[in-house]
Amino acid sequence: MNGCSLALINLMRGWPNPALLPVAQIKAASVAALSDPAIAIPGLLYGPDPGFQPLRDQVAVWLTIFYKPPRSIAPDRICVTGGASQNLANILQVYTDPLYTKNIWISSPTYYLACRIFQDSGFYGRLRSVPEDHQGIDVDLLKIGLQLSEKENSFPSDKRPTLKPQEPYAKIYRHIIYVVPTFSNPSSKTMSVLRREELVTIAREFDALIITDDVYDHLQWPASSSAPDSRLEEAVCPRIVDVDCSLDNGAERAGADGFGNTVSNGSFSKIAGPGCRTGWAEGTAKFAYGLSQVGSSRSGGAPSQLTATSMFKLLETGELQRHIFDTLQPSYARRYHKMISAIEQHLLPLGVTLPQSDRDVVGGYFVWFSLPDPLEADQAALRAQHEENVIIAPGSLFEVFGDAKDGDLKRQIRLSFSWEEEEQLSEGIERLARVIRRMLAEERTGQGAAVAAHLPTNGKIPDINQNC
Repeated sequence: MNGCSLALINLMRGWPNPALLPVAQIKAASVAALSDPAIAIPGLLYGPDPGFQPLRDQVAVWLTIFYKPPRSIAPDRICVTGGASQNLANILQVYTDPLYTKNIWISSPTYYLACRIFQDSGFYGRLRSVPEDHQGIDVDLLKIGLQLSEKENSFPSDKRPTLKPQEPYAKIYRHIIYVVPTFSNPSSKTMSVLRREELVTIAREFDALIITDDVYDHLQWPASSSAPDSRLEEAVCPRIVDVDCSLDNGAERAGADGFGNTVSNGSFSKIAGPGCRTGWAEGTAKFAYGLSQVGSSRSGGAPSQLTATSMFKLLETGELQRHIFDTLQPSYARRYHKMISAIEQHLLPLGVTLPQSDRDVVGGYFVWFSLPDPLEADQAALRAQHEENVIIAPGSLFEVFGDAKDGDLKRQIRLSFSWEEEEQLSEGIERLARVIRRMLAEERTGQGAAVAAHLPTNGKIPDINQNC
């Protein structure tokens, strides 16, 4: 079958549907900010290194209300950023040194575009894949890897090699751990609270910094489609930065250096719009200040200074919060349940399996599932595009660069429910089911290898950069 006669359905793109962008609210917030000289003039000038102070204040209050940490979040723990990706690069510039920092430990499957940022920071060949289990990153395997790494090329702390000067506002961590702990991209899993505590304990033992992408946390809703209300105004669980702050007195415990072992990377991209290019980082006050001293901020002032004024007004007026609870959560909940219902009807009978099917709260942008053995996701993705004009993301896209574990992700597929129109989600699943049904039939008759040999692009999934 040739899928070119069918309308394209893109279940790979991890973007918000345009109808969900708060255009009117951002316009009103921008007009309000630019109409007030006390906001507009600072917004159009170079900003203070940690960012527009009114936004830092509002973010601290907003996050305290949503996450309910044991202690209210102080504004000096917040640093305004140019979004999660830009800030990941800044964190690495300030807090790592390619000669001293040994490895980047990455939960697998991973947000694959982060790997390029790590490589750009001098860690090519030193990205290490750590698989997930039912509770999140496998801390037992992580600890074994860290122990083995420490046995290699060890040296006294007073003779450690460095490329960078020792700055009073920063420190260089021995290891970096990167995770998306809540509604993960791509696996959609949520790390358990116990696993978060175990991860912080390990990070403290091995002088590691845990970088968490906490960009999907506000996009949550009940897993049950029969729940009376899809609004959830409190976080499903504490962030890892909250655990690090409270566990055994946090960075104030005896022997600690005040920087902590976790930074939360937040962004307005998923809740306002990716074009805003504005976010925040939260860590200890010492960590946040050090991050603000990255060279690009010292030279040009805080990133996204003008947009920060609009984000400030969105939060101050409550418009962003209302948009999240009244528009985004209900809309994404409908989309998620439509996709899950179609998967249950058309894919589960074919042997497809879903992870963490026992959760009470779900969220994010994605659904992740496993194909029945012996089907492989790369071939399914090629055939879905060629035969049914459906674009999906095979698990191989989410391997850790340079440390892919053979076979780990070959049967996994990620689907996005955030981009396409709602009525296209079920249609996309039905088309994918036709592909899987044909592949299973061919395996039963021994024709699978012959069909695979005639797939386009030499059996490789096309390189479709979706910034997701």
